[in-house]
Amino acid sequence: MKSVIASLLVFFAGWSHAAAQEDKPLRPVTSAYTLEAGGASIVNTYLTPLKYSGMNLGLRYERMQAMKQNPDRLVMRLVAGLSGSRTENPVKNAEMWRIKGDFSWGMTYRWRLPYNVTVGAGGSTSLNLGALYAPRNGNNPVAVEAAWTVNATAYAAWNVKVWGLPVTLRYQPTLPLTGIFFSPDYGELFYEIYLGNDKGLVHGAWWGNYFSLDNLLTADFHFGSTCLRIGYHGEILSTKVNHITTRTVTNSVVVGVSGEWLSFNPYKGLSREARVISALY
Repeated sequence: MKSVIASLLVFFAGWSHAAAQEDKPLRPVTSAYTLEAGGASIVNTYLTPLKYSGMNLGLRYERMQAMKQNPDRLVMRLVAGLSGSRTENPVKNAEMWRIKGDFSWGMTYRWRLPYNVTVGAGGSTSLNLGALYAPRNGNNPVAVEAAWTVNATAYAAWNVKVWGLPVTLRYQPTLPLTGIFFSPDYGELFYEIYLGNDKGLVHGAWWGNYFSLDNLLTADFHFGSTCLRIGYHGEILSTKVNHITTRTVTNSVVVGVSGEWLSFNPYKGLSREARVISALY
């Protein structure tokens, strides 16, 4: 009798554990580490009226995960990047350097469509900090970039097979809607700001004075649990305030690795009935 009761207890314990795993689907983290390389075009009339052109290099980290509250619909996305550009004027006798760091966090609501297509739309918030340096300008060689924005974002992902290899294609644009950004007056020195002339440095951002568009196109080639990611990343920034015009365009090739990582308790194991929900598709 005791053995029968013990067997029933083990059965119900295992059943309740499997049911709990079914109720709480597994949400792997999709992460990517990429290197970007391409061209850059910069106009900043605070430093010079000329357009400078050259090369751009960058590193980027992306993390996506289905949310615990509604994993089938809600997806979190975090992105952090660092990039640098070296550009020259048209006659190539002066150079300008640019360094920029950016961080964004957002949420999208997604729908799964036929033919292995997933689409999503939502919002994000971003913080962008950077600086331009023109060594030829002895009096005021530095221009500062700083902005906090609230953005609209969307994506479309498609799972296909190329010569029998699983591939995930994705396009994701991000468009700032509003926010604040930094800009001094035309000809105002940073030494003057240091002395206390700090009025009118922060401006409300809207499409009339601040326009930015981030385009990301990727293809993840699945080799087991790790993917080779290749793609394109383009950024456009256009601002006009205090008689200062800024136009920055970068177009880069993306190469890196991505994959889905899953955390679980090794002492409890995984149930065969557990449902796995990917963040990207």
